[in-house]
Amino acid sequence: MNITDRMKNVIAAEAAAIKAIRVNGDYVTAVEALHDCTGLVITTGIGKAGHIARKFAATLCSTATPAAFIHPSEAAHGDLGLVTADDIMFAFSTSGKSMEVLEMMELSRHLGVSKIIGVTSHPDSDLRDLSDIVLDMGVVEEACPLKLTPSSSIAVMLAISDAIALALMEVKGVSTQEWGMRHHGGYLGRAARSDNS
Repeated sequence: MNITDRMKNVIAAEAAAIKAIRVNGDYVTAVEALHDCTGLVITTGIGKAGHIARKFAATLCSTATPAAFIHPSEAAHGDLGLVTADDIMFAFSTSGKSMEVLEMMELSRHLGVSKIIGVTSHPDSDLRDLSDIVLDMGVVEEACPLKLTPSSSIAVMLAISDAIALALMEVKGVSTQEWGMRHHGGYLGRAARSDNS
């Protein structure tokens, strides 16, 4: 198999994994919970899932939902001090067994966080037990030839987080003007401002 075909296979595998996501009532409940949140949406994850969690927080902020990413390792050294009882925690872990993430979820409960949303794939995930709402990624087969490198699973996480953020933005009725106020620089900021002129 040549390199072009290998790359096409990866893209096809990731697209199939995204297409297999089953959006159910838990997804609706998650959007409603975020809509009603009076504090921050605290996102977390480690490894590649952590990158998705950080990107999710950035997307939420840019679409009118205040959010912050906390790295689980840094949480153990004081960053958990950002968390309040008004916040919602959004935790990402394909396996749902990353100890740093699980510990952060447990400790956030002691700080009064009453709602935790978890994104995970494995049916025996400990993250499921610690979450109030579980967004199931489904069974994901990695596109990696070794079946190890997180690629399809990360594509699924990205699609889920984008779907949540953009559905929430629509439910909130965020206007182009409101969006543009959060993007005062760059091409997108100019485009948003030109739409309001």
